[in-house]
Amino acid sequence: MPDRPPRNDVETTSPTPRSCCPVCGTGFLRNRRQRYCSPACRQAAWRARHLTPAASVAALPIRRPRRDTTVYACAECEQRYLGQQWCPDCQRPCRRVDIGGRCPHCDEPVAVTDLLP
Repeated sequence: MPDRPPRNDVETTSPTPRSCCPVCGTGFLRNRRQRYCSPACRQAAWRARHLTPAASVAALPIRRPRRDTTVYACAECEQRYLGQQWCPDCQRPCRRVDIGGRCPHCDEPVAVTDLLP
C-alpha cells in the first residue's frame, strides 16, 4: 500500500493568510470567506456596486425662478417692469425682454441686452 500523507498536512494546519481589504486597503486576517476588513467596508462596497442613477440626479443644484430678475415690457404703453408679467395700467400681459435688474442711477428696470453693444 502506498504511503499516504497524514491528514493534518500543511494545507489544513497553516494559519489563515493575511488579506488586503479592497475598499480601504488595510490588511486583516481572513475568517472563512471574508472579503472586507469590517462591516463598514462591506457596506461601502455594496453601495458602490449598487449606485443608482437617481442618486446622481439628487446632486444637481436647485433651480431658482428667474421671474424676479426678468424685465418685462408692456406692448401698449411700452412701460417696463421688473418681475411683473402684467401691466397694471393697461391690464394686458407684458412681453419678456431679458434678464436684468434696476438701474443704480434712475431705479428703472434695465435688461442686460440694453447694456451690451
